[in-house]
Amino acid sequence: MKAYLAGSTDRHIEELLHAIGFRTVLGSADDVAGLAGANVPQPDVVVIDLRERSSVPAAVGTLKRQHPSTGVVIVASRLDPALMLEAMRAGVNEFVTEPVSTQDLKAALDRVVVKRALPDPGQVFAFIGGKGGIGTTTLAVNVATVLASAGSSSTLLLDLHVAYGDAAVFLGLEPRFSIVDALENIERLDETFLRGIVGHSKIGLDVLASSDRGMLGPVDARAVRTLIECAARHYRHVVLDVPRSAPAMLDALEQANPIVVVANQELSTVRCSGRMAAALRQRYGKERVRVVVTRFDQMAEIGRKDIERVIAGSIADVFPSNYRLAVEALNRGRPLVLDNHNKLSAAYVRFAQGLVGKSVTTAVATSPSGRSTLRGLLSRR
Repeated sequence: MKAYLAGSTDRHIEELLHAIGFRTVLGSADDVAGLAGANVPQPDVVVIDLRERSSVPAAVGTLKRQHPSTGVVIVASRLDPALMLEAMRAGVNEFVTEPVSTQDLKAALDRVVVKRALPDPGQVFAFIGGKGGIGTTTLAVNVATVLASAGSSSTLLLDLHVAYGDAAVFLGLEPRFSIVDALENIERLDETFLRGIVGHSKIGLDVLASSDRGMLGPVDARAVRTLIECAARHYRHVVLDVPRSAPAMLDALEQANPIVVVANQELSTVRCSGRMAAALRQRYGKERVRVVVTRFDQMAEIGRKDIERVIAGSIADVFPSNYRLAVEALNRGRPLVLDNHNKLSAAYVRFAQGLVGKSVTTAVATSPSGRSTLRGLLSRR
């Protein structure tokens, strides 16, 4: 196997790599930029020696965006929190510190190589609202429903709101487990554990729901990233409902493409969405971020061109306003696309088709009973 060793000023790391069984290609830390080209063959792993540097080369982020499956291992002199955070944000896979032993380096390389050898991951789509209450969860749930209804496609809706998210309510579910269970047991996370904590809807869509409680400690972006990677290994499509004010969640979206920022025609929302889109473009690349507009009204004072001027880019799609139908669907716990007889549900289906690049037909599920989810919930209280 081949390792690209960058920035090493002595033979120690190179000798360890040879002892483990890697062939090495040497280069400077700045030469990592040369690996980031679209058609550049990738080594099995990139090892960057930062023992005499205080920052991660800027090219690492570019490399990981262009080649997300390329493993990157950092060798540092000590566990510096600022450097570790910088490395995490750049998409670095492993962090090894002095004294660097053959055992420690081999363990880090084995983890990276195993991930690289896995089959192609599923597609990950992230939805983030410029503000709350503008239909972001509605859009995420309906897109996930369309994908799950497409034949044998396996789809997971992952509600990244640690507490008090609503994705499960849109599907009439009250799951026993939540994202908190996943993040607090991240060292146990594998396919068996994941499938044991997801909720299963009648339409075939799996959901890892939000919790009714917060976490005991702060959310770790590395744990969120691990959760998303695990989900993508075992589901054909993963739809993320992302909270806009959770830095750990926003820092863990390397696998998401596209990242969809949701806006509407309210001035403050347009401005917030523009700032959000700009930050995400800088973090993940312009080509991966799209802005869509919900509850779109052709006669509104703020028009499409006004929004595009504020967000400094084009609008990827618009969804017509039908608040009454959307609320009725929420209260019934039945996504709108399952009753595809209106312009809004048709727009959701069209958008989902665009994400996967093919025609998708939704299968209408049989309602479990004549009464709505809202009445069912109220009757139990």
